[in-house]
Amino acid sequence: MIVTAASNWDWSAVADFMPTFWDGVLVTLQALVLGSLISFSLGLVWALALRAPTRFVRWPVGAFTEFIRNTPLLVQLFFFFFVLPEWGVQASALTTGVLALGLHYSTYTMQVYRAGIEAVPVGQWEAARALSLPYRRTWSAVILPQAIRRVVPALGNYVIAMLKDTPLLAAIGVLEMLQRARLEAAQTFQYTEALTVVGVAFILIAYPSSLLLRALERRLVR
Repeated sequence: MIVTAASNWDWSAVADFMPTFWDGVLVTLQALVLGSLISFSLGLVWALALRAPTRFVRWPVGAFTEFIRNTPLLVQLFFFFFVLPEWGVQASALTTGVLALGLHYSTYTMQVYRAGIEAVPVGQWEAARALSLPYRRTWSAVILPQAIRRVVPALGNYVIAMLKDTPLLAAIGVLEMLQRARLEAAQTFQYTEALTVVGVAFILIAYPSSLLLRALERRLVR
């Protein structure tokens, strides 16, 4: 079977696919980078909101994030793409996909931030109070720098998870790597080459990223 598969491999099909493939890589990386920025920013907002002194802030945020975290990303993609335009909210497929990815993963990064904040020693809070630091100054200068340093590796893990979820954007018409491979293979009937190239591309993006995260984690621990 290995010999047969090797003999059926067509390098010319790979060469023909490469221009389209690089366009898909660019779209995938755009969705990944922008979605990550949104998820990191919103996740911190949710985490801080859940520590607000009033329950009228905590409860709605808690209910909203639980709803987002416990519904499939694919359902949210369809909702944003097909339902929001009926309410007058228009956006391109890529923009919709980026926003859905960012919002969905923000509910997970929120939990990472919460864990980091709770891991800050109680003595740090007490020292800030003893110095009569303002509330905002306590957060910006004492708590958040320590909390974020602790959670950077965990946040990076969600970047890799988001990368593996980018093919879901094809459901709303985003031409990322896998969707371009599927369309190319549907025209040439050479699925092996296109899908193998995409699979290798995911590995080449994800594996070095995981090694970088491990190195970063060791550095932060020291």
